Amino acid sequence: MKTRITELLQIEVPIIQGGMAWVAEHHLAAAVSAAGGLGIIGAANAPADWVRGEIRKAREMTDRPIGVNVMLLSPYADEVAKVLVEEKVPVITTGAGNPGKYMEMWKAAGSKVIPVVASVALAKMMERGGADAVIAEGTESGGHIGAATTMTLVPQVVDAVKVPVIAAGGIGDGRGMAAAFMLGAEAVQLGTRFVVAKESICHSNYKERIIKAKDIDSAVTGRSHGHPIRQLRNQMTKEYIQKEQEGVPFEELELLTVGSLRNAVMDGDVKHGTVMAGQIAGLIHKEQTCQEIIEEMTKEAKALMQGVGR
Repeated sequence: MKTRITELLQIEVPIIQGGMAWVAEHHLAAAVSAAGGLGIIGAANAPADWVRGEIRKAREMTDRPIGVNVMLLSPYADEVAKVLVEEKVPVITTGAGNPGKYMEMWKAAGSKVIPVVASVALAKMMERGGADAVIAEGTESGGHIGAATTMTLVPQVVDAVKVPVIAAGGIGDGRGMAAAFMLGAEAVQLGTRFVVAKESICHSNYKERIIKAKDIDSAVTGRSHGHPIRQLRNQMTKEYIQKEQEGVPFEELELLTVGSLRNAVMDGDVKHGTVMAGQIAGLIHKEQTCQEIIEEMTKEAKALMQGVGR
């Protein structure tokens, strides 16, 4: 499955792992890259030294390309941006903002820059700013979300820009991958499916919660203050949404979620923690290695796409 993305990033299969906070660390990133995709280390709100350490640990595990996702709202974003240049990271994905202030520095260092976008306007802006590709992420994805669905967003972004488009949000098997390619995407980004990978450091409670999830188990908090986050329903989401409906101030809502993602991922608190997962969770029924996930998806997608061509 060769595309402009596989050529651009020097990877074997057009599958990219999402830069999920607390989850996307060196074990998972290295495993995805070793399996032929592009593993991503999620910098999230971590300090620059941590990010540097994760890059080096991943490189000890595989000689394949590994990327880093920069959350531009992080207080450490400036320092992390410089570390990526010093470490010669080949691929940088970005979220939660405009990477324009770092673009010249990153491009001069030879990095490919791929921002996550949730609208056509943002995709055009990123292309004008020098982005090598864009990740069009639909509202079905886990974590921070936009408003448009993957099915509607991807083809409109494909029509609007000349750079390659990577589809994200609601993709968890070969059918979703094939559908994304039919919409014009040249690669897919997966988050939730890789959360339950055997190489993922996620607590077993978190993985089990995704594996047992039903189609209706997705909840979105934060709509009232403009920062919607998709996760799986639990006691915390119930309390949060109830308080939102009551008009509770943002500061009080924030107290419900301080440290809650870490508590879910690392400690296995799936009752009061934030269990970020996309709507695709109801389609995931088992824990597999990254190699098995990638091989299964590409085989299914190829078969479907060859069938469409006949």
